[in-house]
Amino acid sequence: MPPARTRAARGLAAATAWAVYLGAAGALCYDWVDNGNLAVRTTADVLARTAGLAGLLGGYLAFVQVVLLARLPLLERVAGFDRLTRWHRWNGHLCLWLVVVHVVLQIQGYAMPTHRTFFREFWTMVARGAFPGMVTATIGTFLLAVVAWSSVAIVRRRLPYELWYAVHVTAYAGIALAWFHEIPTGGDLALRPFWADVWRGLAVATLVAVAWRVLAPIGLALRHRLRVAEVVAEGPDVTSIRMTGRRLDRLRARPGQFFIWRFLARGQWWSAHPFSLSAAPDGRSLRITAKAVGDHTRGLRTLRPGTRVVAEGPFGDFTERARRRAKVLLVAGGIGITPVRALLERMDGDVVAIYRVLRREDVVFAGELAELERRRGVTVHYVVGDHDAPGGRHLLSPEHLRTLVPDLAERDVYLCGPPAMTSVTERRLRAAGVPRRRLHVERFAL
Repeated sequence: MPPARTRAARGLAAATAWAVYLGAAGALCYDWVDNGNLAVRTTADVLARTAGLAGLLGGYLAFVQVVLLARLPLLERVAGFDRLTRWHRWNGHLCLWLVVVHVVLQIQGYAMPTHRTFFREFWTMVARGAFPGMVTATIGTFLLAVVAWSSVAIVRRRLPYELWYAVHVTAYAGIALAWFHEIPTGGDLALRPFWADVWRGLAVATLVAVAWRVLAPIGLALRHRLRVAEVVAEGPDVTSIRMTGRRLDRLRARPGQFFIWRFLARGQWWSAHPFSLSAAPDGRSLRITAKAVGDHTRGLRTLRPGTRVVAEGPFGDFTERARRRAKVLLVAGGIGITPVRALLERMDGDVVAIYRVLRREDVVFAGELAELERRRGVTVHYVVGDHDAPGGRHLLSPEHLRTLVPDLAERDVYLCGPPAMTSVTERRLRAAGVPRRRLHVERFAL
């Protein structure tokens, strides 16, 4: 499909997704209004009934939260993994705040007529079993709060990926535990059979999405029989792994995309990590390259040929499909060179790459990049140095970027690297004249 038609199709799909998302929320608001919740007389009524609406919407957004990252092929195709991840993040923030508002207002609304304190009312509701499912709902709320905290911690690089992943899985338990409270206690569902059935339907749809998330990688593993074929040390702390399997061309992987990989080896099988392809897929093998930044990535070098691999993917929109111009600039920071190196192998036309590293010894694929320059006619600029070192502050400044690539404003720009580096470089590219619509960013985090 031509790029213009692809963009139009994705725009239509995004508009449809937003219409469904907001339409379902609007239907729940209608249920709340239709149930007489606007007929309030006291402050306690206002608090309790507002809490009910917040609970309805928070529970609905919890279902959406699961579906957004269930790896459903239709959603991946029409929205792309990056957009789904952004939606997941903002939907999760809103979901948690609605749940918190629901809890606080509900307890306070019930406490006011009885003249109990907030905490005394909470104790009555939970410990004394005044309402069905309150214990499980409380545990579920706590788990969702821990998941939200872990997401902030991983963004700030204060939590190992393995621990974040383990904590994140508990979100499923949190949503499941809250279920036992929603219909029995929810006044807008318990006495309204139609809306209770709608709620059950949302829960069943979410369970189907979870089943897909679990079964799809197993099906892919059985179909393609991926195994480690070769482990190569690219440097002191960088390792490449080449995997082979059956009918890999049917994966339809593109340069710039990534998979979520699980290596079925001792000490590795329980943890799944996202790694980009570091070479263009050829239908016979797939290669990834990772830098040792934790126990899992350090252990990759000890993998043995023949190790079975379970993969989910391909994911990501950091591909030539997003390209709009004949001229392209690829900017990579550190290990962010991996998808850029794969793109260089296939992109035609006027292609320039900038590779940003702190030290010359941090350069990965030096020989392969030189061969690509010779064979494909691409240009690679190496930008080496620390911003904090004398004379280093100008590196990749708008002026420096325009010096390296004088026609920068005429190019599509692909940017990949650690989150801090990409955020700074993205601002500088915009300052150098690159429009937002032609800037394609992939943030390499744990």
